Amino acid sequence: MNQPRLPAAFLQPGTSSFSEFLASQSPDLLPSRRALPQGQAGDLAPHATTIVAATFPGGVVMAGDRRATMGNIIAQRDIEKVFPADEYSAVGIAGTAGLAVELTRLFQVELEHYEKIEGTTLSMDGKANRLAALIRNNLGLAMQGLAVVPLFAGYDLNVDQGRIFSYDVTGGRYEETAFHAVGSGSLFARGSLKKLYRDDLSETDAVTVVVQALYDAADDDSATGGPDLTRRIFPVVQLITADGGRRMADGDVADIADRMIAGRMMRPDGPAAPTLTGGDAP
Repeated sequence: MNQPRLPAAFLQPGTSSFSEFLASQSPDLLPSRRALPQGQAGDLAPHATTIVAATFPGGVVMAGDRRATMGNIIAQRDIEKVFPADEYSAVGIAGTAGLAVELTRLFQVELEHYEKIEGTTLSMDGKANRLAALIRNNLGLAMQGLAVVPLFAGYDLNVDQGRIFSYDVTGGRYEETAFHAVGSGSLFARGSLKKLYRDDLSETDAVTVVVQALYDAADDDSATGGPDLTRRIFPVVQLITADGGRRMADGDVADIADRMIAGRMMRPDGPAAPTLTGGDAP
């Protein structure tokens, strides 16, 4: 019996980009190629916020809250917004949740496809550029209110340090220093990170800082969900070091969140940052 064979296009040498291959063979499968009715569609789909990331000596941490909103409605309380992109990088999604998850899955396949075709992994800058191209292809949907604005972070083995990249809806790519946040609560999260971040944070302290930042964002932004003590729903935290990436166990995140909230009972606005005193004052 003759065995079915793959189409010829699958057997020919081609591009190392899976998204380019998909665009040439089945463009209708790309999120950016789907037709939408005219007008704004953003209010019809759940939106995901907020994502924060911070570097520490030896790695980088990314965390995301668990709330998705649709207008003034909480669409989901336990959505996951932080995903491993490959062994040494992670993506946090903000914007239209469904499209963002689909774009993330496409990005994961893009990186895996490149590694299989080329026999090596993309550099950190190469990964950041590939994600920028995927976001740029989504510009048409973004103009109709279905924007996807992820945060990308990873450990760069070439320079032995964690790196963070942010994007705009046009695919513009920007490398951030030390920490960053995206999403509707990002303004408040960045304010918290400015107060708490230090260059010498330990891994546990870095996780505590980003969880504090998400708590502060939830305190001022209704679209950001804080730790849900009743349902025991806590942020998703991804740690990436020279040993690779791993998701922090929910129980460990819960322990940090519980200690943080206990501290907030005494000081609701959070820990105070050190100030300049004496001869150090400007």
